[in-house]
Amino acid sequence: MNKDELFSFFHNIGLVPVVKIDDAEKAVPLAKAMIEGGIPCAEVTFRTAAAEEAIRKMSEAFPEMMIGAGTVINPELAEKAVNAGAKFIVSPGLNPATVEWCLERNIPVVPGVCTPSDIEKGLSYGLNVLKFFPAEASGGVNMLKNLAGPFPQVKFMTTGGISTSNLGEYAKAANVLAIGGSWMVKADLIDNDNWAEITRLCKEATCALQGFEFAHLGINNDSVEESEADIKAFSTFGMATNRGNSSVFMNKSIEVLPKQGRGAKGHLAFRCNDIERAVYYLENNGFSLNKDSVALDAKGKMKVCYFNEEVSGFAIHLIK
Repeated sequence: MNKDELFSFFHNIGLVPVVKIDDAEKAVPLAKAMIEGGIPCAEVTFRTAAAEEAIRKMSEAFPEMMIGAGTVINPELAEKAVNAGAKFIVSPGLNPATVEWCLERNIPVVPGVCTPSDIEKGLSYGLNVLKFFPAEASGGVNMLKNLAGPFPQVKFMTTGGISTSNLGEYAKAANVLAIGGSWMVKADLIDNDNWAEITRLCKEATCALQGFEFAHLGINNDSVEESEADIKAFSTFGMATNRGNSSVFMNKSIEVLPKQGRGAKGHLAFRCNDIERAVYYLENNGFSLNKDSVALDAKGKMKVCYFNEEVSGFAIHLIK
């Protein structure tokens, strides 16, 4: 997997758990629990003596899992990590020696930054994916929004002070590629072999990341006359009528169509933080994208789509 493919993978997964492990024998069951929770990747930090062996065991047991090394503060650690099977390197700061070692060997590297000067240094190495660390202490989402202006080409992996409570705010930021954190793989859970709880927290995090929110109900009709009867009925309940080119919205929560649209009965529309990421998540949970339904915005990003499966006769529709 090359650098671009790796970063596309990070975007789709959206989460990179930061793992601190003291006992390498726990690495394989930990990796299994994370995969079952929907997060087949990890940044194993060199904060303990077990990191190198943990990376090796995870990589050998689950070659399909994207295992990287974190807290890599010099080329020597980078070499140990790569020899153990790490597919990417993450560092808390931008150490030129570490960056240059990785670039010379075509190893994807994500150095830490928190100031415009740091970012400019990263760009000078041709890096457009950087780690924003420590995220919350460095201004959080507001700082990221300010950085988007002068550095529109940069995407950030954010780590530091992020948990389920503020995960959604980072997921909405256009310049956030993926979010790192340890709340779903806490050291005490690993120490106590609580793999079921790690799996549950990973599943909870991947769902929370999407930011799903019910948007509206779409109702199919066989004719304009039938749809007008619906509109009259909803108006009786005090719902405002908003007429569009192809349908009518009642209070923005019910869409009345004058024809048979997608879904046997109609559709259920959900907002989400990022449609491409949500598609990846839903496809890993039994849904399949209806490619003919995809519409793109001016930047080439998905703005609407439907899935082939129906729920109780309703098509599933994603919007931003």
